[in-house]
Amino acid sequence: MKKITLIFMILAVLAGCGQNPKSEANNAVQLTTDSTIVNVYYFHGKQRCKTCVAVGDVARQTVENSFADNKSVRFVEISTSEKENDALIEKYDVAWNALIIAKGKDFVEITDQAFATAVRNPQSLENLIKEEVNKRLQ
Repeated sequence: MKKITLIFMILAVLAGCGQNPKSEANNAVQLTTDSTIVNVYYFHGKQRCKTCVAVGDVARQTVENSFADNKSVRFVEISTSEKENDALIEKYDVAWNALIIAKGKDFVEITDQAFATAVRNPQSLENLIKEEVNKRLQ
């Protein structure tokens, strides 16, 4: 039953993602080949729902607050509607929104967990981001 509820929640979020035309992404995304950098990539479309915005906000704040002194960790917001981001979108096979933590060829996609927790339990998402970033810093 929990699994069905989670699936319906994710579907509802995705259905609402076209409802907020207010936000814009960073157009100047620079691809890095530096395998010493841990990138917290937040992929999103032009229009974002409340949950989409929350995922990005939690990810950005986690990187800014928990890794402020570490130049080897950065948050990168990527608009999937911008052509200049196509190479990165293809690299991680992003079809919609995504939260991916990557260092070189080592990466993990935590999109499902992010969308399930960003609004109602942001601390859980923050902990997951920190855990995955720290794994890649070792």
